[in-house]
Amino acid sequence: MFLLDVLDQTIKKLKSQTANVITLTNLSLGGFAIIFALHANNLRLSLLLIFIAALADRFDGLIARKFNIESELGKQLDSMSDIISFGVAPALLLYQGVLHEFGGPGTFFTVFYIGCGAFRLARFNITESNGYFTGLPITAAGCLATLSFLAINYVPSQTFLFIIIILSFLMVSSFKLKKV
Repeated sequence: MFLLDVLDQTIKKLKSQTANVITLTNLSLGGFAIIFALHANNLRLSLLLIFIAALADRFDGLIARKFNIESELGKQLDSMSDIISFGVAPALLLYQGVLHEFGGPGTFFTVFYIGCGAFRLARFNITESNGYFTGLPITAAGCLATLSFLAINYVPSQTFLFIIIILSFLMVSSFKLKKV
């Protein structure tokens, strides 16, 4: 009987941490994307890792709700993972790919994007859930920034400065977007 109780408790603990493990996978993928973005010859791998992180981000919340294991810790961990995977990683990808060409303004707007993403996540964490997002979610902004990287060889460099500025302001704007 004792062994069954221990096994049951272990299964419950593992189940309760499933979403957090997926969230940490998101964070790890974002961390690797940053490392690969720092090596300019690995930018496409960085791009791929950011998109895989987006899949992990999608599934951690679904699993938390399905298993009824949502927690304040999970919410905070998700935000910290999101700033890495959809704030820092896409910003560095675009910086290494094109924004560095603009010198100080390219650097400033790269960091500005990250700051707006952090602000967006902090605001989300202190706001009651009402079925709407306020501003563009950082995951969407990060995926759009990352997706834009695919056009580097086809559009003028200034386009990417415009993209990162617009995404930054959309994240901190007050428009409402229905949650899906």
